[in-house]
Amino acid sequence: MKSPFKIIKAKGKQDAVDVFIFGDIGASWWDESAVEAAKFVKDLQTVDAETINVRINSYGGSVSDGIAIYNALRRHPATVNTHVEGVAISIASLIAMAGETMTMAENALLMIHGPAAMAAGNATTMREMADILDKYAQAMAPSYAQKTGKPGSEMLALLTDGTDHWYTAAEARAAGFADEVSAPIKIAAQFSLDRYRSVPAAAAAFSRSSDMDAMSNPAATVIPPAQPEPQAALPLVAPQPATAPALVVVPTNGRTREQNEEIRAAFAPFMARDGIRAVYDTVLLDPAITVEAARAQLLTALGKDSTPANPAAHRVEMGVSERDKFIEAATDSIMVRAGVASKEVVAKIGQNPYRGHKLLDLARASLERINFNTRGLGQMDIVASGFTQSTSDFPVVLENTMNKTLQAAYATAPDTWSRFCAVGSVSDFRAHNRYRLGSLGNMLSVNELGEFKNKAIPDAEKASIAAATKGFIINLSRQMVVNDDLGAFVGMSADMGRAARRTIEVDVYAVLAGNSGAGPTMTDTGILFNSTVITTAGGHANRAAYAAPTVLLIDAARQAMASQKDVSQNDYLDLRPVIWLGPLSLGGTMRVINAAQYDPDTANKLNRPNMVANMFRDIVDTPRITWNGWYVFADPSIAPVIEVVFLDGNQQPEVRSEDGFDVDGARMRVRLDYGVGVIDYRGGYASVGS
Repeated sequence: MKSPFKIIKAKGKQDAVDVFIFGDIGASWWDESAVEAAKFVKDLQTVDAETINVRINSYGGSVSDGIAIYNALRRHPATVNTHVEGVAISIASLIAMAGETMTMAENALLMIHGPAAMAAGNATTMREMADILDKYAQAMAPSYAQKTGKPGSEMLALLTDGTDHWYTAAEARAAGFADEVSAPIKIAAQFSLDRYRSVPAAAAAFSRSSDMDAMSNPAATVIPPAQPEPQAALPLVAPQPATAPALVVVPTNGRTREQNEEIRAAFAPFMARDGIRAVYDTVLLDPAITVEAARAQLLTALGKDSTPANPAAHRVEMGVSERDKFIEAATDSIMVRAGVASKEVVAKIGQNPYRGHKLLDLARASLERINFNTRGLGQMDIVASGFTQSTSDFPVVLENTMNKTLQAAYATAPDTWSRFCAVGSVSDFRAHNRYRLGSLGNMLSVNELGEFKNKAIPDAEKASIAAATKGFIINLSRQMVVNDDLGAFVGMSADMGRAARRTIEVDVYAVLAGNSGAGPTMTDTGILFNSTVITTAGGHANRAAYAAPTVLLIDAARQAMASQKDVSQNDYLDLRPVIWLGPLSLGGTMRVINAAQYDPDTANKLNRPNMVANMFRDIVDTPRITWNGWYVFADPSIAPVIEVVFLDGNQQPEVRSEDGFDVDGARMRVRLDYGVGVIDYRGGYASVGS
């Protein structure tokens, strides 16, 4: 059988490579372009990189092949991150769980259900097949449980209730299957779910028919031929549509991910034409080919052997409207002039027809594009018309520029909260509960009569957290446009981005500063950090009186944290501190304590080994702690103390523009929906006090 895999590797070790699983899992019922475990695992072993990004768009397939691929990714020494860029359905959803982080495009879908098979024979054969399916479900459940942190029994229920469980990206993140939600990918929106009988409306809304269906779903229904004689059970594989290429490993050193997506989007409508697939494969596997060169090769291939009746009147468009081209070019022009454009934008500015244009010139160009006559208008009138004409794209250009500048500033603004807080998602602005479950404890002895005793089911602790909206409006005046005041315009955008991230930082430390640095009062009536014994109501036993950190005090914090028990007080959690947080004045001392080979608190002649050496992976010192106090935290992904939640998992602020009726220009509104709250005390310890 011809191998469907294509691998390209540069010399030496790569920082990161992309592995594409864009096809069936296991041998396909349609063609040979499927991802089979034997070939996948063999080729994966040849990948030598620091990071592997597995990009998935698959309807699923063979359960056994999927489990083997999942285990191969988990075993690989590289950091494996998975990305669902279209759909991850059936066993493909299990492969998505293999990533240390799993990211879904905002318009992607995840579907989890139990394994299925076809069998023919008598009742005994059918029962045997049912037992086999249950065994496969039991084998798959721990992988979902490990990713979500939920009980294996809960995941097993998803695989045995006979229901297709669909998740949008936001829902998958809220359920713990996904770690991050990325911006929507154009190609990810082009898939068909017609082959499934029970697709919920929320999931069906993400699907739309397009030419891409010719690639992703060539056959929606397959009827197996009738079998005259009873047969043994068929392999555990549901009929799945095929895509190609099945596995492509591409070093990311040449092109960026966004550039690869541009190439895929350009080729997608023409994949059914002869010769286009070969050109696409050649382009994708050569990172030296630019997006412009790839489009040129596509045009050449499309024009081969064709003779238009009127060549001068024919023009091939690449799926981007003239309006979109204007907005992009005008935005790039502003950002280059303001000195905030990326290297890629700067490199292609020479071909930009609006390079060097002032804001006034762009306002005039936006009006001329809609055949609005600007002859005889003064500068202020041109700008006013650019804002107020309903079909003018000038406000869109300004909004687009501000959004890009804001997002860049937000992404690069320094913060410390993300180093010791957990990050979560909520679906609305109501209070959302966070439960900490109790345990059943040890098993009880059975007396000589064989009598078993009842075990009480423990209550769970509860904390709640809610998101709220924060933002502000700024006014963009006509005078700023006429004066071409890029410093004020772009500078305000960057300030808005930095302000959004800084606001989260301020709110986190405001929570921590409560009760003189001991934190807020929790639902159990106890302050977050207190020295009261656990057996007393509200007692947390996670605080000591303030003193500058020493080896002995750090070790005492370690012991106190490791001695914390679960909600039912049945067993030790054995948590370990990995993050130190404190004021700037103590940061240097802590770095010495953490890095010293010998105890820095003892006389040098004793050479006593430092018993807390290298305990902390991160030392966070900040001027925001102005009180007497320092803290240690466990890994927030294991035992979170403070959580920052974002509405629908969207961590980025957004800008919206509207015409200004009470101002002489336009108004720009920036907002961010998030909340901060304390959800547990066991993962932290504090030395605070007067």
